[in-house]
Amino acid sequence: MQQVKSILKKIFCLPPLPTVLIALPSFVLVFTVLALGVQGAVSYIAYFLSAYAMVITCTGLPKIARAIKFHVKNNPLTEKILSIPIGNRFLNDIFFRTEIFLYQGLIINLLYVGIKLFSGLYYRSIWFAALAVYYMLLAVMRFALIWAARRHSMGQDRAHELKWYRFCGITLLVMNQALAVIIIFVVHQNRWFDYPGLLIYAMALYAFYAVISAVTSLVKSRRHGSPIMSAAKAINFTAALVSMLSLETAMIARFGDADDTVFRRNMTAVSGGVICVIVLAMAVFMIWKSTRQMRRL
Repeated sequence: MQQVKSILKKIFCLPPLPTVLIALPSFVLVFTVLALGVQGAVSYIAYFLSAYAMVITCTGLPKIARAIKFHVKNNPLTEKILSIPIGNRFLNDIFFRTEIFLYQGLIINLLYVGIKLFSGLYYRSIWFAALAVYYMLLAVMRFALIWAARRHSMGQDRAHELKWYRFCGITLLVMNQALAVIIIFVVHQNRWFDYPGLLIYAMALYAFYAVISAVTSLVKSRRHGSPIMSAAKAINFTAALVSMLSLETAMIARFGDADDTVFRRNMTAVSGGVICVIVLAMAVFMIWKSTRQMRRL
């Protein structure tokens, strides 16, 4: 049994460099096959390699992150950045970095709102308009956290942070109902996303990056004990899940059987249902945890 584990570890848990050298060409190959509509043995090889690449990427991601972190820390450019006060603070102050990323997320959310709202008006689509409202609510939550962080520094006033943490939990709970309605609308009205040209592959890379980054950040935020930081990471995770749902509908519409509407509806319903359950559980946990800790203060 120990020998089997050792063999599996050697196959699926590779060092950082081999992981990158295998994963990147495999992903490029499968995207090329999908884009060109290649069939036959080449397509099967591409699918197999992409599946293997996904596994070794998931198992090797922590090692890759540590390797990148090590090289970044020992890079001469990093030393120059550390010599600048704001650069030093950005790299070493997790609370300051979280605040900066809140601004970044707010700007991206507002761009999404503009794009979805324009698409909704241009294509006369309720689906795009509903998503514009959803991203607007995410932007409102991020703005509220920025205001709270500016008013009281993160990690300083726990009671103040818990109130905003609970506010985000309640808002996510309400938004989850809206998301459920959007998913029901998509399933029953047979509406799908459609990213033109090669944009769908860029969106795929972004969606996978967003989910992996959001999960990692959500886990790490628990170490620092700041409710505002945890709320910011929960918002990022929610946005990443919605991006994955949008990507799935686009991928099925682009590469699936156009006549198999039952499969498309079932896949969207199942994926949307899972996402709603995850967000619901997260929102309820945030409300329960903040309420319990506020009573102890």
